[in-house]
Amino acid sequence: MSDTIEDQAAPRAADGLHEVAAAPARALVLVPILKGRAVPGARDSETRVEEAVGLARAIDLDIVDGIAVPVAAPRPATLFGSGKVEEIAERVKAEHIDLVVVDGPLSPVQQRNLERGWKTKVIDRTGLILEIFGDRAQTAEGTLQVELAHLNYQRSRLVRSWTHLERQRGGFGFLGGPGETQIEADRRMIEERIARIERDLEDVATRRRQQRKTRKKGTQASVALVGYTNAGKSTLFNALTQDHVFAENLLFATLDPTLRRITLPHGGVAILSDTVGFIANLPTTLVAAFRGTLEEVQEADLILHVRDIARPDSDAQAADVASVLAELDVDVKAQDKVIEVWNKIDLLPEDKRPPRVIPAVAGGGPAVVTVSAMSGEGLSELLALIEEKITSARRTYAVTLQGEGLARLHRLYELGEVLDRADNPDGSTTAHVRVAPEKATAFLRTFPEAAA
Repeated sequence: MSDTIEDQAAPRAADGLHEVAAAPARALVLVPILKGRAVPGARDSETRVEEAVGLARAIDLDIVDGIAVPVAAPRPATLFGSGKVEEIAERVKAEHIDLVVVDGPLSPVQQRNLERGWKTKVIDRTGLILEIFGDRAQTAEGTLQVELAHLNYQRSRLVRSWTHLERQRGGFGFLGGPGETQIEADRRMIEERIARIERDLEDVATRRRQQRKTRKKGTQASVALVGYTNAGKSTLFNALTQDHVFAENLLFATLDPTLRRITLPHGGVAILSDTVGFIANLPTTLVAAFRGTLEEVQEADLILHVRDIARPDSDAQAADVASVLAELDVDVKAQDKVIEVWNKIDLLPEDKRPPRVIPAVAGGGPAVVTVSAMSGEGLSELLALIEEKITSARRTYAVTLQGEGLARLHRLYELGEVLDRADNPDGSTTAHVRVAPEKATAFLRTFPEAAA
């Protein structure tokens, strides 16, 4: 195949939609393995195929097979060599495959040519992740964020022709389905829609910043969960908060941020937030779209980096999370702000389990707590370390108020965290108050009688 002008027309997302949607689509997953481009610490082909198949299953596709395909030299027109394209075409026809998922980026030209050569629908890794995100988004903000990413992706694929952008409940139309509405849009219409969504998201971001500012005025520290998708963040969130946030063995089960209070061992309270999971080669358009949501991570007093320690590629997953967070100027190796939570230790043999707590060492990474969010193992140690981290810079003062001084009692709660309070027989009140560094000056000015 050659890169003709006709080939350069943007692929129409509507092609073959209704044929694919009649039943769970039979899908073939291809993982291109570029020869001579090995990256230190990169996943092996088997692990990559496993993840790619997991992504495809996340939207209920009927996976016929997942295979690694060596690529000696990427072809501009088709990515794969002509022999491999013909081989796949024969298999698509023989096994009645409705959809081919290529686990990597495809240019508009490559996608169009492969669809013509294989006579079936083709989507790349970005398109698949966008489809999953479209299915998972629950709130208005999440839906807007996904649509923004979808439009930016589609805009990059407009070459000269009009295209169809499908919107349907639970997805963004790459795979199609019943009940969808088609929006015929050119570049100008996409740009206008992007501008509107960005304005709406900025309004949401402004409200969220105001809410964070209000929380900061209080005494409750903020703790954010981050980690690779399916590492068990939502299960851990539920275990720590006694809540019932959606948590399944699914990739990207959580897209919209969820905030709940957690109670610490000595009665203190913190705000815990669950955030979107990360994944290898996460498209930059998606990182940008979820930047507003991920501000919860940037502004957090403490970050819990949740890792599935039972996976052989746990280190590689951790590196991927660190890479994405680095774009947000968040260092997951910062000892004062991060705790690594090694989850799913219940899946490890007893003799292979690491210690419950691994303290941070000078010049090394953050402290580690090993847990099982499912069984509850290690959660008490984790909560104790969370409390230690967020209170380490806070001093505790004893304050006794009497007579007219009792009028200042409410200020104890505004400027600090009241750990205990006793009403004495002589009518005075004594309280022990933990005070954050940024409020220490105001506290001591208001309560000069406070004793450390």
